[in-house]
Amino acid sequence: MTKRTPDPLIQHVLELMAPLATRVGPLTAKRMFGGHGLFYDGLMFGLVSDGQLYFKCDAATRAIFEAAGAQPFRYAKAQREVVMASYWSAPESCLEDAAQMAAWAQRAVEAALRLANAEVRTRRRVSRTAVDGVCSHGPPD
Repeated sequence: MTKRTPDPLIQHVLELMAPLATRVGPLTAKRMFGGHGLFYDGLMFGLVSDGQLYFKCDAATRAIFEAAGAQPFRYAKAQREVVMASYWSAPESCLEDAAQMAAWAQRAVEAALRLANAEVRTRRRVSRTAVDGVCSHGPPD
């Protein structure tokens, strides 16, 4: 079995994120889909594909990404282009400055947490509705 050589870009990105990691906890990278996912506490907050860094984006941060000239992540699938509006390109300054990287990565982690919390609230509402429906209508005849 051959050991994979660490990707220099991934190593560089994680080194630049070190100040953020000391504040929030470990940040990791995992190989996936020909690129790498960036994770905080099991939540994917970024990705690297074809040498480009992308960060998680939500309604609260989209305007910041747009103002920085960022673009959503795109890839080809079955001869068509797929746009993932939840991941936007990171400004080039992130790859040159640890403070910039930490600020943008922090936004991405916060967006990932907001989206995960919203999903949990939605699931709870759905399960409560289902339980309430069973309780209020009684068992089927």
